[in-house]
Amino acid sequence: MNIDAGVLRAAFACFPSGVTAIAGLVGGRPVGMAVSSFASISLEPPLIAASIQRTSTTWPLLRGAAALGVSVLAEDHGELGRRLSGTGDRFAGVDWTAAESGAVLIGGATARFDCTLHQEVPAGDHVLALLAVTAVEFRPSVPPLVFHGSRFRRLA
Repeated sequence: MNIDAGVLRAAFACFPSGVTAIAGLVGGRPVGMAVSSFASISLEPPLIAASIQRTSTTWPLLRGAAALGVSVLAEDHGELGRRLSGTGDRFAGVDWTAAESGAVLIGGATARFDCTLHQEVPAGDHVLALLAVTAVEFRPSVPPLVFHGSRFRRLA
């Protein structure tokens, strides 16, 4: 069965998801991108996953980083989500910090995971990046940014 990509994209947009920033230090500078296809995978060992388009020009830079920060963006991070999805200097004016590991973490995030790349799994026009979690911090009282219907939204 052949499904039109536009129809499938519209159907996928019916499922709300959180928005994460995946970032690391590359050549001493922060490099990162927004990812809305994020999932918890395993408690033992602690693994999370992100689905990344094969056409990404950012992922080839990040996959070689010593560590990757995964920040679950907060509801007031809508502009940051757009910036991390675009081109240009994605970190200008952004509140970020580099962990000792080299993971880049976004200030004010709902949750922040310090990770290393565990495995990459080909998945059609995407790659599934499995990330091993080495440290975590979270603030459950901070509402997350939500992506639904191809727009950033807030929880009611």
